[in-house]
Amino acid sequence: MEGLALKRIDPYRLEISRKPPMRTWGIIYANTAIERMLGNDEAIKQLANVACLPGIVGPCLAMPDIHWGYGFPIGGVAAFSKSDGIVSPGGVGYDINCGIRCLRTSLEQHDVTPKLKILLASLFSNIPAGVGAINKNLKINRKELQRVLRTGSNWSVQRGFASSDEMEAHEELGCIESADPGYVSEKAIERGLPQLGTLGSGNHFLELDVVDLIGDESLAKCFGLYKDQVLILIHSGSRGLGHQVCDDYVHTMMSAAQRFGIELPDRQLACAPITSKEAQAYLGAMSAAANFAFVNRDLITYYTRASFEAIFRKSWESLGLSLLYDCCHNIAKFEHIIWQDKRIEVCLHRKGATRALAPGDPRLPWRYKDTGQPVIVPGDMARSSYILAGAEGAHETFFSACHGAGRLLSRQQAKKIARKKNPLEELKRRHIQVIAASRTTLAEEIPEAYKDVSEVVNTICDAGIAKIVARLRPIGMIKG
Repeated sequence: MEGLALKRIDPYRLEISRKPPMRTWGIIYANTAIERMLGNDEAIKQLANVACLPGIVGPCLAMPDIHWGYGFPIGGVAAFSKSDGIVSPGGVGYDINCGIRCLRTSLEQHDVTPKLKILLASLFSNIPAGVGAINKNLKINRKELQRVLRTGSNWSVQRGFASSDEMEAHEELGCIESADPGYVSEKAIERGLPQLGTLGSGNHFLELDVVDLIGDESLAKCFGLYKDQVLILIHSGSRGLGHQVCDDYVHTMMSAAQRFGIELPDRQLACAPITSKEAQAYLGAMSAAANFAFVNRDLITYYTRASFEAIFRKSWESLGLSLLYDCCHNIAKFEHIIWQDKRIEVCLHRKGATRALAPGDPRLPWRYKDTGQPVIVPGDMARSSYILAGAEGAHETFFSACHGAGRLLSRQQAKKIARKKNPLEELKRRHIQVIAASRTTLAEEIPEAYKDVSEVVNTICDAGIAKIVARLRPIGMIKG
């Protein structure tokens, strides 16, 4: 779509005016620093394309970490009417329920630093990482995998890999109830069987951080966070199973869009009406893949706790390795939003965006009723990450916030820059220890490849969508 113009409407929002065939307008959350990073980004055109889809409710939205993706931009949020809206696999992405969780510990940096090298080695040994990584220690058959896909984290509890006390710290309590494994292809099952409990590659990681700044003392206390505390971030998704589910249904949706006469500005926006059999099948399969991802992060947490127990010779409970929250990044769900002063139910697509419920929301667990939902925002390998809390203004974004820093450079561009550097040595000079399965991944993930996460977070918080609870500084990580 040519001739798009961005208009600043306040210090933290840009507008894409409606232009045929757009059915609505677009809003990009961006302060002036983020705006300078946008340039003529293809992601802006992608957001305008999303605005052309049938049944869209309100504006199509982009978080400040917006960047180019498959069909929908990453950082995109779009709501569709249950009666005449659509479902699009491109609005979820290939890594279904790619997400992040944060584990608290009762350890401080001085406790961990002397053991950091052997701790990272243990984590790298216990958690399979890298392209095509498989978990040889977990043997499950197809029948058992069906239970994983149907029940999500409930399976983890039943098998002793997670505690029932922690389920309310998962988005959707760790299980999307609309999951239907019958809509997951045999090829997706084959890819998923050996990959449960694996980290993967790309931007997936396990990271040890230290709280270096408290943004809100009251919220931090409620979240169990304090200065110099060591936290653990785990970022992974549905692995090959989710990728295959997306690939299967992109092709299905292309045929469906033609059959239903849906004009697509981009074939990657292939979709079908929510009420169609194709959409219902996709939602059943996507929800099953999302449940796989919840269990995948549960298992990585289990192996993480085992490493800490081995190195510190104490139980994970006595080390305080409790779950703060587990957030989805790539998902389509039926949720209630506020639009034109009414509470309505829509099919909400979040692609590279985190749910951010405001205080008092009935979907919040009791421990977060008065604080708002924890929102975990990782940065790059060298700079800060943040813990936020959903705030009152989150209804403007359909209760959504940023999910990370957002790519600034493509992977190819990053690798070209990395050829002139030694990423491992540069991180070591910053007192950050890294173990990686691949030097290629490190090259693709250099800090220069990402926006400054502080500007991303400042935009969201200045807009009243969330509040800063704590800032984190990385000290060590494992990557695929």
